[in-house]
Amino acid sequence: MALYADSLQNLIDLLNRLPGIGPKSAERLAFYLVKIRDDDRQQLIKALASVKDGIKQCAFCGQWNSNSPCKICKDEKRDHAMLCVVAETQDLVAVERTNEFHGVYHVLGGTLNPITGITAEDLNIKSLVAKLQKTKPQIKEVIFALNPDVEGETTILYLTKTLRPLNVKLSRLARGLPLGADLEYADEVTLGDALKGRKTL
Repeated sequence: MALYADSLQNLIDLLNRLPGIGPKSAERLAFYLVKIRDDDRQQLIKALASVKDGIKQCAFCGQWNSNSPCKICKDEKRDHAMLCVVAETQDLVAVERTNEFHGVYHVLGGTLNPITGITAEDLNIKSLVAKLQKTKPQIKEVIFALNPDVEGETTILYLTKTLRPLNVKLSRLARGLPLGADLEYADEVTLGDALKGRKTL
């Protein structure tokens, strides 16, 4: 026997498909959407309907933005010889928030994941290689800013093998202990990376 009206159950099922939203969260969100004011609900519907029309991929870096080329790629004050490779636009935004990187970016559109069927052909790797071969002035360093998980590590290994013949400096983000961490709770890999990446005082 169906517990909810068909339209409500359909909404719950659709919300449950979103990343990070489980069945209970989908149910809570659906009931929230039922209870909110009509004008708020209409604004949400309008935003969902127009989001795809309002953004496009930058032809140079691949990030989702309102313009192509994006502001970062057009900015002549940035160091175009430094290229930071990220998986998604959200990662680019995270790096930008640090105010420590002043180069340009390349968004892969994901990471290699054989389990879900994401291969090198599904990512923006060919355009990365072409960028390194053709860009003037020449890109001098490529920084891999990918998540330190199995998919990120696999992607870095693949990209390193692919890009090494191009004679460009390849680097990756340092890994180690976060601020405020207790040594006794750190895993061996994190602690080992912190030792390898130690700095001279």
